[in-house]
Amino acid sequence: MSDKDKAPTNTKEVSQKEKPDDEPEVVKFSPEEEAADANSLFTSKDYHNALSRYDDAIASCPNYLHYERAVLQSNIAACHLKIEQWKEAIKAASDALDGLAKLETESSPNDPKADTKEDDTSNKPETKATEEDDEVEEEIVSSGAARSAPMPAPEPTPEQVALENRKADILRIRTKALLRRARARSEAGGWSNLAGAEEDYRTLSQMPGLTPADQRTVRTQLKALPPRTKAAQEAEMSEMWGKLRSLGDGILKPFGLSTNNFQMVKDEKTGGYSMNFTQGGSSS
Repeated sequence: MSDKDKAPTNTKEVSQKEKPDDEPEVVKFSPEEEAADANSLFTSKDYHNALSRYDDAIASCPNYLHYERAVLQSNIAACHLKIEQWKEAIKAASDALDGLAKLETESSPNDPKADTKEDDTSNKPETKATEEDDEVEEEIVSSGAARSAPMPAPEPTPEQVALENRKADILRIRTKALLRRARARSEAGGWSNLAGAEEDYRTLSQMPGLTPADQRTVRTQLKALPPRTKAAQEAEMSEMWGKLRSLGDGILKPFGLSTNNFQMVKDEKTGGYSMNFTQGGSSS
C-alpha cells in the first residue's frame, strides 16, 4: 500500500498545483470540517470567526445538498443573531427554509401513489367487512386461530426508518430556522418585518415538537406583536401620507390649490377610502 493510500481521509487537503515560491499554499477543508470548526467557534462565543467558517463551508457545499445547506444557513442565521445583524439573519434563515421546501418538492413525486395505496386499505372500517371478506375468513381461518391474539405489527423496514428520521430532521431544522427568522424580524422592526414575524410565530404555534421554552416564546410573541405591528403600520402610513402631501402641494400650488382641498373619507362599512374635493381648503 502506498503512502497516499495510508493517509487518513479526514485530513486537510493541500492544493497540489504548482505555485510560485512566493505564493502561499491554499489549504482546503471539506464542508464537514469547516462546519465542525465553526460549531466549536460558536460554542466558544467567537461568532465572527464562526460565521466566516460557516460561509466557507456553504461555499464548498454542492447546491443539490439542500438539507446540508439548510443546516449551515440556519447556523449562519444564528451567528447573525448573536452579533445583531438582523437583516442578514432574516436572509440566511429564509434561505434555509427555501432549501428545505426544495428538498421536499424534489423527494415527493413518488409519495402520492404510495399514500393513495395506503389510504385505500387503511380507511376501510374494520367493523364493516363485506360478505366476501366474511366468506374468505371462514374458509381459511380456523376457530382456534380466530380466538388467538392478533398478529403483531410488522417491523418497519430500514428505508421506512430512514425516511422517518429524515422527516424528523427536516422538521427540527425548519423549526430552528423559523424561530431565528421570527426573532430577527421582530428585532429589525418595521411594518413588513413585524407582520412577517407574526406569520412565522403563528406557523410555529401549529408545529409539533416545540420545547416548553420555545412554546412560551411563541405565546409571548403572539401577544406582543399585534399592537407593535399596528403601531408600525400607522406610523408608516402617516409618514407616507406626509410625503404625498408635500408632493401634492408642490404640484397643486400653481393652480392655487393644495392637498387641503382634498379630504380622504373612510367608508366604515367597507374599510375603503374615497377622496372629496372642498373649495374651502386654503392653499399653502
